[in-house]
Amino acid sequence: MHPYHWAKVSPERLAVIMANSGQCITYREIDAASNKVAHLLRDLGLKRGDGIALLMQNNIHFLEICWGAQRSGLYFTPISWRSKHDELVYILRNSGARTLFAGEQYAALACKAAQEAGVEQVFVLSDDPCEGLSYHRAIANLPDDPIADESPGRDMLYSSGTTGRPKGVKIALADSDLTTIQPAMAWLTSRYGFDEKTVNLTPAPLYHAGPLRYSMCIGHTGGTNIIMEKFDAEQALQLIEKFRVTHTEMVPTMFVRLMKLPETVRAKYDLSSLKVMVHGTGPCAPDIKRAMIEWLGPILEEQYGGTEGNGLCAIDSHEWLDRPGSVGRAVIGKIHIIGNDGSELPVGREGLVYFEGGPRFEYHDEPVKTSEAYTSHGWSTLGDIGYVDADGYLYLTDRQSDMIISGGMNIYPREVENVLINHDKVMDVAVFGVPHPEFGEAVKAVVQLVDDVRASTDLEKELLEYCRERISTIKCPRSIDFADDLPRHETGKIYKRLLKARYTANT
Repeated sequence: MHPYHWAKVSPERLAVIMANSGQCITYREIDAASNKVAHLLRDLGLKRGDGIALLMQNNIHFLEICWGAQRSGLYFTPISWRSKHDELVYILRNSGARTLFAGEQYAALACKAAQEAGVEQVFVLSDDPCEGLSYHRAIANLPDDPIADESPGRDMLYSSGTTGRPKGVKIALADSDLTTIQPAMAWLTSRYGFDEKTVNLTPAPLYHAGPLRYSMCIGHTGGTNIIMEKFDAEQALQLIEKFRVTHTEMVPTMFVRLMKLPETVRAKYDLSSLKVMVHGTGPCAPDIKRAMIEWLGPILEEQYGGTEGNGLCAIDSHEWLDRPGSVGRAVIGKIHIIGNDGSELPVGREGLVYFEGGPRFEYHDEPVKTSEAYTSHGWSTLGDIGYVDADGYLYLTDRQSDMIISGGMNIYPREVENVLINHDKVMDVAVFGVPHPEFGEAVKAVVQLVDDVRASTDLEKELLEYCRERISTIKCPRSIDFADDLPRHETGKIYKRLLKARYTANT
């Protein structure tokens, strides 16, 4: 289906409710608004295959703009509102976006970057913006019926850039009608039971692949999206109780925030409506996941895939409890584990994870990076290291780019992070390699402490000993630093390149 279908059969059903402001939009209203957006884009001369971009926080207009582009055969690229000028210019220029839609607080940044990147128009979510054109005025008098040449567009999203410059993932537009959804989204709908009775909580930024695609999937199936402007652990529980939320997608960092709430706080909310809690995007420490299942029951579903959409693995709570640490078996594509010499490795051996037979993708205007992601067989990788067991379940050990090589030994930061995150004084942690004159690299940890806990040399010793009691000494950090917060993407991925740069600069 498509929102226009639900606008006909259930016009007053709420499509979106904003958690903080309480603003809401019905299917009739979001259909009409997205039609207005489509007319605006055609009037500006944008045709099938062209692109737009969005620079805004989660708000009531976000999805209507995306649906407007989707029904116009356009690529739409939401950009992190945390982007700095140079990052924004790069993505606008690289994506070829012809029009930029911006939140009012980003008007100056958007207009300056758009001018430098050659973007033709900037529309601002304001009745009277100081810079750019008013989005509200631009669509006010446009028709709210469909454009004559509707065709399906899709997102063109950029990687989070945690290890370098972000890459635009471009997938060919479908040659079909608007009601056709991509295979991965169709699988999600079937697996998790999305329908018109679904109430989905979106706690993460819509500029990221998971929240955006899940929210649009809910639009296809006629459910209601509760969208948080910003994640807050206790507020998420309040919203689940208030709106009788049935589904949500979270990232492991959110699990940590939830589990660090006092048990009395977690216990006072009625979460019985919750049927499915999906997580993915980043690694989840097994002890944290086990605690989540003990608290909420076997409703956790894990996925492994990427913005590239080249493959997908899935595992439910029951399977995971039998195989803790696994991210499941392939449901889209076939898994191959490849060694450094390019040969396929047997069961139990670690190597680069590749998918065979999944949808093809390209990194926009990055032919070398696209080529590097594929083998001569046409198998593609996201750059993760892992192994499969005899039953085909995949276990990820780390990112290829994050591996620490110390004294000739490969050390996976995730294993160390999974230990430290379970300490009751640790809120967040990042482990990475820093230059060392003898070993090449040494293991470094940077820790964010829970509220009201103060950093000290005694605490550093306590954490180091905690680590040594649980894993091999050679894997443990040689030292631990403390930080007020870590440069972590809202999806859970940490910007280790930024942390590494601090230490590299001092050597």
